[in-house]
Parts: sequence; structure tokens; C-alpha cells
Amino acid sequence: MKYINQFKSLICFAFGALSLSSCEDFLDRQEDEKLTFEKIWESRHTTRQYWLNAMSFLPNDNGGFIGDSDPYLGASDECTIAYDRQYRLINFGSWNPSNVPYYKMDHYYRGIRECNVFMQNVYNCSDPLVTKDQLDEWYYQARFARAYYYFLMMRDYGPVFLLGDELLDFTATTEALYRPRNTWEQCVDYVVDEMTQCAESSAVLEQSELPAAKWGLATKGTCYAVISRLKLYSARDLFNGNSLYQNVKNPVTNDFPELSGVNLFPTNYDANKWLQAAEAAKKVLDNPSYELYRAGNGNPYEDYYGVTHETWNKELIWTDRYNGLFSWGVNTVPTGVAGTAYGAVGPTQTLVDAYAMNNGRYPITGHNNDGSPIVDPASGYDANTEFEKSTWQYPASRWSNFDQYDIDAPNMYKDREPRFYVTVFFGGNYWLHGNASTMISFAKGGNGNKSHDYAKSGYLCNRFYDHKLNSAEGQWGNITFPIFRLGEIYLNFIESVLECKKRGVALPNGYEALAMEKWADLRDRAGLPAITEVYPSATTEELIELCRQERQVELAFERHRYFDTRTWMIAPQTDGGNIYGLNVEYPLEPGMQTTETPDGFWQRVVMETRVFQDKHYLYPFSQRELDRNKLLTQNYGW
Repeated sequence: MKYINQFKSLICFAFGALSLSSCEDFLDRQEDEKLTFEKIWESRHTTRQYWLNAMSFLPNDNGGFIGDSDPYLGASDECTIAYDRQYRLINFGSWNPSNVPYYKMDHYYRGIRECNVFMQNVYNCSDPLVTKDQLDEWYYQARFARAYYYFLMMRDYGPVFLLGDELLDFTATTEALYRPRNTWEQCVDYVVDEMTQCAESSAVLEQSELPAAKWGLATKGTCYAVISRLKLYSARDLFNGNSLYQNVKNPVTNDFPELSGVNLFPTNYDANKWLQAAEAAKKVLDNPSYELYRAGNGNPYEDYYGVTHETWNKELIWTDRYNGLFSWGVNTVPTGVAGTAYGAVGPTQTLVDAYAMNNGRYPITGHNNDGSPIVDPASGYDANTEFEKSTWQYPASRWSNFDQYDIDAPNMYKDREPRFYVTVFFGGNYWLHGNASTMISFAKGGNGNKSHDYAKSGYLCNRFYDHKLNSAEGQWGNITFPIFRLGEIYLNFIESVLECKKRGVALPNGYEALAMEKWADLRDRAGLPAITEVYPSATTEELIELCRQERQVELAFERHRYFDTRTWMIAPQTDGGNIYGLNVEYPLEPGMQTTETPDGFWQRVVMETRVFQDKHYLYPFSQRELDRNKLLTQNYGW
């Protein structure tokens, strides 16, 4: 008889605002009480707790210090973090199979096993108080989580090994537990099929049907959104006939003949995958539960800011819980502001340069070898005067308690699009918190540059902080951080349609017009004219590049950029080489106040030099996994 004295991994996992009861009484049993495995399923309470245990392996990306739990911000070209964390191993190419940063493969396979255990036993629950609807809900949420765990591994490792409903017998010999990887296509098909079956179940509701007490559970839209992103990744170059992976194969084995010696990645490019990606995104676009967030005042600053700050709005498809903003806030509020402030997470100059001007044109089309910008003269941006100061109006209205105010600041930041000001905070400016404001200097010795808590690039993320509250007084506010939102689905659809057009793939009637309509809608929400108005002569290939840039700024800091640069296979250019910021090492001049910024601060400098090699597109499997699973093929280059 198998006994369970406690669930060591049991977590009271709160999906957003779910009114889930405490696990305390369950965990506080007397030490001599024994709970047999069979008894778990006799009680609605313990059955539900096992469900929560199975769900507890979902990542909490936005808790704790940014950079503690994953590399997807710190190792992206959009972000820099001053803390010394594992993402630095990725940035400088110093990781290997014996030192894998943020290693989670075993974590997700434990989650998959817990989901399998739960799914195979939940309907054995004999508690007369439990209903069939409750059991169905728990079953399909666990089934969703199981498929999602695979998706999370696939974006890091590519194809993994699929267990289906199998419960690995950990008392078996090591040889009996050997498993080869499934192919990429098999993994994609499995996740898509599982998500589709969840979405088609009556136990999984539409977002519009979900009662407030259950907000945060996976919905039909969530399942289709996962499919949309996975299909998009699968159509992109990394997983679509990539020549680097032509010889990545399983070993020859008699135990798994159907997988013996097979290529793990697609060997030929399939342009029709773009049509599949477009159709997957269209499935979500057609769902009436979702719409782009607009505050209703016609203010693009408030509209974009509200995507995350107007909790549980209709743009959100799935979120990383209903969180207090303390986690993001303390990481981004500059140290010159009173209270808890670490001010260490901010944009790189790459992201700053990516934003459009308020006329809708992207001003910087590339960079010279010394980091200086190559400028589109039609944008109105002048590279020769970008660091010259002038007095202009800073648009603080509607996303803070302050009206617009005059600021003496470099021209680089003047006349940019609304999303720029919502996302990017630059020094020599006021950090707005509640009814207070604090002038911040990121120069050496300035109030925003202290020890390891400083804006490494000379910028901080402005977006995930409630500027209407005063964090110096312990007021942080709340956020429903988007894991999937409608704005992303718009961009998934636009990219897929444009790629179909580029490659001669026939599109259903209306797809191209709809893509341009959605793009215009997204830019209109950001206060910008339609892309076809700003670039009326753009070719399809040029529109694809513009769509990528739109994605870069619209989804900034939402953990997309890390995967986008890799699946587009542009990471050697974006994630390797010199990363630029401002000169945070330039000291205050004698007699200067800590709130002042010297002119020498305003210059592009190399912040760090990163390393990206072809093998870095995907994570390596750990040496420990390779040692105990002799059928596991290592990823390319490792």
C-alpha cells in the first residue's frame, strides 16, 4: 500500500482571482495520520487539492525579482537587468549541459506526471458532495496544463519525448526508462490535438461565460491562443526546414522502432505552415469574448497603459494571475524614489530606437558599426541632434495624476509615439508616483544609480508600475499580466498572412484585407495612422519587417522578444555583439545635485558585449538527463 503523509509539492495555486480555499487544514494533519492514495479520491476536498497540486507547476513568471525565474527578459535584446542572475550565462555564452540556467525540464515532467495521476483517478472521487461538472472542470483544466507543460518545454528545447497517459514507473530499471525524443511535428500535433479537445469540451468555458470567481482558468480562447502561438513558431525558420538541424536524429533502437533513427526536426521548408498559423489566429479573432482594450476616452496613452492596469479587461485571454504590482514595481522604480526601490530592469537602446515617431514612421532603420543610428529622414528624426536638449511637453496625462508638463530633455525622446512614453523611462525626467514626482538622474553618483541597483542602460521600464499610486507610501496597485492577449493574436495573424503572400500560398477570401484592418486597429489604439498610410509603397517583404517591429514595441517586456528573435533566426544579429545604452558611468560634476544629469551622460556607449552562437537557439539537455537516458539526443551544437 502506498502512503502519502504529505504533498511536499502541494501549493495553494490561485488562478488569478479564484476563490480557492486554503490548504492549511490539509497540511496540518497530525503526524501519525496516514492518507492512503485511495483515500485521496474519497473526499472532494483532497481530490481538489490534488488538482491544485497538478496545476502548481505552471510558471509564476512575474513573482519575485525579475530575472530570478527565467531568462526571457534578461537574455533578450530588449531588456537589461543589473542583478547578477543566471541569464548572464546565456548572454555571455558561458552555459553548457553541465550548467543549464533555469533548468526546468524535470519540473515540467513532474507536472505532467501529476496531471496524469490526477486525470486517471479524478472520476474515482466518491464524495457525494462532488458534482460531475466539478470533476469535468478539474479534469480538463489538468489536461490543459499537461499540454501547456509540453508547449513550455518545446519553445526551449524543440521536440521532447511525449508520454501521453503513461505513468513512468520510477521503481523500474534505468534502462526501462530510456525514451527517445518525438519529432517536432509529433509534438506539435499532440499539443494542438490536446488543446483542441479541451477547447471543444463543454467543461471549458468561453471567457465571457466564466464567472468572476473563476477568472484565470483556461478558457476555450486560451486553448486556441496556445495553438496560435505554437503554429506561428512552427511556421518560422527555426522549426521549418532549418538546415542547422538536418542531421539531428534519434539513435537507432529496436525498442522504439517508429522513432528509431528519425529526423527530429522538419528537413524541408513547408510554406503552407503559414496558412495553418493564419487559420489558428483567425480562430481566436473570431471569438466575440475578446476586443482590444480602450478606455473610451480616445487617449492612446491611457488605452495602451490600461491593457495591463485595467484588470481582467476583454483584451486579456490568459494571465499570469491577479498580482500585486509590488514585484514589477520594486524592480523598476528608481532608487531615487523613497520606499522600496531597486530600479534595475529597463530597456536597452535597441528597444528605445525601435519606437516610431508620432507621425507613425520608424525613425531608425539600422545602426552603424559604432552604434550610431541610420535614420529615415522622412521620420523627422535627426541623428546629429538626438542628444541636444530642447524644451518640450512630456505627455504625462491620463496614465498618471499629472497633466502634461514641460521638460528640458534630449530630442531623442521628443515626438515619439505614445507606447514609447508608457514603456520607457529616461533620466533627467520626473518619476511620477501618486501625487508626488521625483527628478531622477542615472549618472554615476545620481540618485538613480546606486551600487547594483541602477538602470544599467540608463533607462527603466515605465510600463508595469501604477503611476497613479505612491509606492513610497507602500501603494503598489494590481496587475493582470498578459500571457496571451488579443494584441498578440492580431500580430500573429498579420505576420502569417504576409508570409503567405510572400511565398505564394493561397489565402482564403478576405484574409489579407482583414490583416490590414487589424493592423490599422492596433495602431489606431496606439495613436498612429495605418501602416499602409505611412508606408504606401511598402513591398510585402518590407511589411513583414514592419510587422516584426510593431510586434517588438507592442509586446515589449511581455516575454515575447526572446523567442521571436530565435524563431525568426535573427538572434546572431540582435542578441550577439555590442548592446548599447547610455553612459551611466559618467559621474556627476562638482557641485551638482544628485538629481542633475551631466551632459556627458547623454551618449551611446557599449553596455555589454553578448555572445550568440548557432547552438544557442535552443536549450541543451542537461548532462544529468543524457547520462540517465541513453536514447535522448542532444540538441545541435551542444
